[in-house]
Amino acid sequence: MNDGPSALYMTAQEAAATLSVSPATIYAYVSRGMIRSEASSDGRAKRYRADDVRALKDRRAPPEARLPIESSSPLALDSAICLITPDGPFYRGASAVDLSAKASFEHVATLLWDSADGDPFAERGLEALWAALAGAAAALEGRPFIDRAAALMALAASGDPAAFNGTAAGGAAIGARAVRILAALAAGRTPSRDPVHRTLAAAWAPGHRHAADLIRRALVLIADHELNASTFAARVAVSTGTSIYDALAAALATLKGPRHGGASARAARFVAQIDADAPERAIKDLRSGGERLPGFGHPLYRAADPRAVALLKALAAAGADRRLTEGVVLAAHEIAGVDPNIDYAFAVLSHHLGLPPETGLTLFAIGRTAGWTAHAIEQRATGRLIRPRARYTGPAPRAPSTNAP
Repeated sequence: MNDGPSALYMTAQEAAATLSVSPATIYAYVSRGMIRSEASSDGRAKRYRADDVRALKDRRAPPEARLPIESSSPLALDSAICLITPDGPFYRGASAVDLSAKASFEHVATLLWDSADGDPFAERGLEALWAALAGAAAALEGRPFIDRAAALMALAASGDPAAFNGTAAGGAAIGARAVRILAALAAGRTPSRDPVHRTLAAAWAPGHRHAADLIRRALVLIADHELNASTFAARVAVSTGTSIYDALAAALATLKGPRHGGASARAARFVAQIDADAPERAIKDLRSGGERLPGFGHPLYRAADPRAVALLKALAAAGADRRLTEGVVLAAHEIAGVDPNIDYAFAVLSHHLGLPPETGLTLFAIGRTAGWTAHAIEQRATGRLIRPRARYTGPAPRAPSTNAP
């Protein structure tokens, strides 16, 4: 490939091979606006957007090979929020891994929300909204965090006079209130204007030297990851005209599934049962039983999840057990040929701070609320309903009966 992330661009020869056409045809597609191109850094050749080439290949496929959907609601949605690359996600052009080194979660949230004017976390309304929700929060005490969070978001629209503020700034303010309410719910205290990572660290690991920084890194790294299941659920919900709070409730309900955010608890239990002196044995036992390693492998990354690499490196520097940050990772790669994803890194974080297995899912929900809100704002701005079509596989329609009276 030419310069730039290999997943993003193709040379003219690669694009031509993908589409089974000549390079001259590629140039014709560019002139018609069907494929975007730009000069490479050395200025000697053009490079072509790989997503445009793949989309054109799909459109040129036989009709029976394509999914019939409404033209106004493609399953591949345009978005300016998050780009997934081999180096990890980029939030509006900024590397999530780089941001995790220093940026606050609030800064990353406002970046995702594209809040150029004003600080959404300085908006009023948090105290009044919490007053409307406090009774419900108390009644839900003892339930799993994810259930309480979804319930409060479902109730928030009726308790917030600005719930249907349709401006981008209004949506960002809703996101800020939602983030702080969920952080307070997780911490078991009244919402405050303190940084979210400090609120959680003070409640979960008081006195731990590195807890606040590690939680901050985790929140930044998990803030968005393009159109995963929960994010798509949020966009579908808000496209119907419902409030962003309701979209967050839909996302939270989707996140709890064991094949999505719920996977973090399985990874935490895996970490807890590893014999620290012999991780190879635990890995071999799982693999010999035909089971996947919880917290390892990711369909969007060929090697290790860059987010996991960054968080595990920070954990090692903070004094976490190196048999977990390095030993298990090496053994999993050698024995099973798999590398860690962010769920495993969250599991090691929970173990290091002495927190329960469900902590990873809680952190996931709070952090990803920033991304869900960004996608809800973006989807709402399109004014379009997401309505995919189904590929029917049932029996053929029956002819009307001629014996009917």
